Amino acid sequence: MARIMAVAPLTRHACHSFDKSYMIEIMSLPLVALLDRLEGREIDFAAGSPVFHQGDPVRFIHVVRSGVLHLVRHQDNGTALVLQRAGPNTILAEASLYSASYHCAARADVAAVTWAVPRAGLLARIEEDTKLAIAWARHLAHEVQQARLQSEILSLKTVAARLDAWVSWHGSLPARGHWSTLAREVGVSPEALYREIASRRGRGTI
Repeated sequence: MARIMAVAPLTRHACHSFDKSYMIEIMSLPLVALLDRLEGREIDFAAGSPVFHQGDPVRFIHVVRSGVLHLVRHQDNGTALVLQRAGPNTILAEASLYSASYHCAARADVAAVTWAVPRAGLLARIEEDTKLAIAWARHLAHEVQQARLQSEILSLKTVAARLDAWVSWHGSLPARGHWSTLAREVGVSPEALYREIASRRGRGTI
């Protein structure tokens, strides 16, 4: 269950060290700092709890302060595709600012805390504040790049090709505990990914 706390906005975020899969967090910091100054409220999410469901009305834009949230689309074959892995200092489902309802679902992968900025208030401030509008536009431009990469990976036919593309972009495999998340990101079953990684280890290529 989510727990809501009404508190004053944070004025700054602590610096953290992330692997290349979290480069968007570093890119987002100037925008996150601006969003921290806006009226909002802090919400705690327990591990596994929903942030929102597909079809829910968009009331808030969530800035992740701690933990990890997953933006998920459920496919017809029953598998779940992770469209975004939002860690600290990232904005969850930012494109939803321009939608009346969510087109995907989101849940907490681990316990998480967000700064929830009301959608209506953010839209109004973007119209009024040039600095915020420019920062928001830059952020969305970077997200387009990320989305194109994701689309390119999902267009590849084999597990090997998808894994090659992912590693080429991010530099290396994540830690073993994150392999199931990686499988969802590249749109394959965990078992298929594990077999491919085991095969590469057997050949000494990773």
